[in-house]
Amino acid sequence: MIYQPRRKVPCRGCFGHRRAACSGHQPANAVNPLPVIPPKEFAARRRTLMQHMGGGIAIVPTNPHHRRNRDTEFPFRPDSDFQYLTGFAEPEAVAVLIPGRPQGEYVLFCRERDPAKETWTGRRAGLEGAKAIFGADDAFPITDLDDIMPGLLENRGKVFYSLGAHGEFDQRVLGWVNSLRGKVRAGIHVPSEFVDLGHLLHDLRLFKSAAEMKVMRRAAEISAQAHCRAMRVCRPGMWEYEIEAELRHEFIRHGARLPAYEPIVGGGANGCILHYVDNNARLNDGDLLLIDAGCELDCYAADITRTFPVNGRFSPQQRALYEIVLDAQLAAIDKVRPGNHWNEPHEAAVEVLTAGLLRLGILKGELKQLIDEGAYRPFYMHRTGHWLGMDVHDVGEYKLGDAWRVFEPGMVTTVEPGLYIAAGTPGVDKQWWDIGIRIEDNVLVTRRGHEITTGGVPKSVADVEALMAGA
Repeated sequence: MIYQPRRKVPCRGCFGHRRAACSGHQPANAVNPLPVIPPKEFAARRRTLMQHMGGGIAIVPTNPHHRRNRDTEFPFRPDSDFQYLTGFAEPEAVAVLIPGRPQGEYVLFCRERDPAKETWTGRRAGLEGAKAIFGADDAFPITDLDDIMPGLLENRGKVFYSLGAHGEFDQRVLGWVNSLRGKVRAGIHVPSEFVDLGHLLHDLRLFKSAAEMKVMRRAAEISAQAHCRAMRVCRPGMWEYEIEAELRHEFIRHGARLPAYEPIVGGGANGCILHYVDNNARLNDGDLLLIDAGCELDCYAADITRTFPVNGRFSPQQRALYEIVLDAQLAAIDKVRPGNHWNEPHEAAVEVLTAGLLRLGILKGELKQLIDEGAYRPFYMHRTGHWLGMDVHDVGEYKLGDAWRVFEPGMVTTVEPGLYIAAGTPGVDKQWWDIGIRIEDNVLVTRRGHEITTGGVPKSVADVEALMAGA
């Protein structure tokens, strides 16, 4: 479902934007199953944002290239806000939105075409492509940004910009505004107010469109297949990085070139480290393996966690704790529905986890008091979920004022309770040590309830063991 422009210009994929090539550059029988966001949706997003702005000017830079070492760079990934509004996946670009501008409301600064440089680093859209393919009303060379921006800022009362998100660029924006102050006596009005762009834009990003959900469902499917692959191949004696390689292989073979975040592949005691990414230990017979991994597709993330036995069979202790976590997750997912507030899944998970620890004798006391005192926190020290979208920990407020936000259709959240009992935990019998368990799914809020988009990975004890046994 690659966008095929009507104009006789190269398609988006031919400009080196990490998309599959257009049909004109593929074999006749080639099929590209990857969904993408259509250009008309980016235009609709810009219109909606400008309506909320009510005037002023919005400035949205993309990310720079980040150096990895010496003369090599990390793979480029656009700024999420910039990508959300433009779909333009090149570096060195700035989007400017100016509601009511007679010459056109959407201005894009980007690199010009340069055949010599494109030979080395890939094709560019250039100024013509910025307009013909990406819908800009005006396009200017990025090298002219400092010369042109002060004029665009003239007589604009408000500047919508995310101060602090791009440290070095902040100084340029302030410099443009300051340069206008010397023109006040000539009748030029200087912007008098800076407004956080995220205050408007991030609430728009919180609610996913049908096209966004199509991409996110595919990202979830690919990620689910990767987790299943990891379960199938896992054997005692393998290394964590071998399992990570299987995950990445599955991502890439389905068109998701990069993970949404560094995969966590933690065996045994490493599963008790929440953000473990070393992935360099041997997997031992009798240990659990915790994998937290998801791919990124068209700048949208999936985020799945599964925990399973390295040898394919849960021990009695592992099974007892695992089923507590699974029950907590199911209880939390059940609370994800319109009208319930954001914290209800967490409250449900905490109650089930605490009751389970009490039942096993790991905690002692009265349930309500243990919950009120936070007695579970040494074993469950994080929240039960987060918004998901273009960022893994996606934008959007969790509270409106002093009240928890209410779930509405189009929101996507993770649900990921866990239990982590590190060796040496005071007052806990050794039989429970070095067991770390987390189970995570991606959940879309629908009009009638919710949809689990990552259900392609088994999570019941019986289903996990059956998959690992090849049944």
